[in-house]
Amino acid sequence: MIAQLAGSDFKKRFVGSYFGIIWMFVQPVVTVLIFFFIFQLGMKSVPPVPGVPYVVWLIPGLVPWFFINESISGITNTLNEYSYLVKKLVFPVELLPVIKVCSCFLVHACFLVIMFAVFLVAGRTPLVTWVQVLYYSFAALTFSLGVGFFTASVYAFFKDMTQIVSICLQFGMWLAPIMYWEGMFTDSHPWMAPIFKLNPVYYIVAGYRDSMLTGNFFWERPLNTLYFWVVTLLIFYAGLKVFTKLRPHFSDVL
Repeated sequence: MIAQLAGSDFKKRFVGSYFGIIWMFVQPVVTVLIFFFIFQLGMKSVPPVPGVPYVVWLIPGLVPWFFINESISGITNTLNEYSYLVKKLVFPVELLPVIKVCSCFLVHACFLVIMFAVFLVAGRTPLVTWVQVLYYSFAALTFSLGVGFFTASVYAFFKDMTQIVSICLQFGMWLAPIMYWEGMFTDSHPWMAPIFKLNPVYYIVAGYRDSMLTGNFFWERPLNTLYFWVVTLLIFYAGLKVFTKLRPHFSDVL
């Protein structure tokens, strides 16, 4: 049932659209081009990995962020989107955020293929750690689902949650960091290094770049890995707890 509904959710995004699935790639490509012109051509940004063009360094940071951003935004509104299922007493409402995040993962899988293709075209030698992006994809999925359980349950009662989530995601994107190297700040202000790592998204973005660019495995970041999973599982538990507690009232407010 999850697979069927996730597939249907994926397909219905492009129903009635002339260009269909092409629109799924337009915004990410435009985003990459904008940052390419601003940071590489304009600001002459130099990535921390020697011999790697800025765009090649940027893509492994943007790909997981697009997944996290789309998943959290989509899950937040999922109860309203599927209100006809929420009002059915026999339907397990807890599955709706799972269905939405699985649908977003289908999009993410397409971007993973594109990322691998870009690296091959750029002349990057495949590394065994490329397979590790599946682990970090699962980490991103778990984190997004945990946050989504909370935001979706609150949105049912407080419609302004979508605007709050949108603002928080904007801050999260710049605090990860994704478009710039944190060394721009931590080299002159070492006390800022732990602050960047407090953001769970930092672990995922750094993990993608470790996997695609430097060939580092996740166990080479033991403290970061432990911190990420402790925080993520706490968020997941708290989000699911709130969702379960408020679930009996969803059909009344939607």
